[in-house]
Amino acid sequence: MNIRPLLLGLPLLLTGCSTMSNFSWSSLSPFNWFGGSVEVSAKGVGDVGAGTPMTEAAIGKGLNNNYRIRGGMATNQGQIVSYFQALDGDDVKLVITGEPKGHVQRVDVMDAKIATEWGSKLGTPFSELFSKAYGACKPAEGEDVGKVECVAQQSRNVSYIFSGKWAGPQDLIPPDDTLQSWTVSKIVWHAKAQ
Repeated sequence: MNIRPLLLGLPLLLTGCSTMSNFSWSSLSPFNWFGGSVEVSAKGVGDVGAGTPMTEAAIGKGLNNNYRIRGGMATNQGQIVSYFQALDGDDVKLVITGEPKGHVQRVDVMDAKIATEWGSKLGTPFSELFSKAYGACKPAEGEDVGKVECVAQQSRNVSYIFSGKWAGPQDLIPPDDTLQSWTVSKIVWHAKAQ
């Protein structure tokens, strides 16, 4: 007696599945549960690079639609720049900047889930990436003043912003022994090599 309602409901269940036009069985794979992985490379962040137009759609797609994108305009050293923020909830995880109606010039990564293709990520100690600051590092500027920016050894298009404790002047680089315990607080990709 209980089989009859099941047989009547089965066609409804099957037709319901077939109308889910955006459904893909591959989306059930654990690798796709949280969107595709995005990493920093010499070419850019995910598929966002120097050839990416400064549009919400292009940036969202380049980041595998993992974030909510919000845009605006700002000034940088007297120049008007266009920017997009990639948000996870209310938290800004990336800032993408470039010329209005132009292409992406810079991506600031503050998402701990994004690593470089060489394995470094937010929280990586200075000592794992550099033995000394000379030749690779300079005092960071702008909103990162008081921190240190170092160009990645693998690509001059990628730099790390290190932060830590030091009582010295903000416009100087701390001694190497102090820097050893500083950690990556931001990864920056630049369209033009630094």
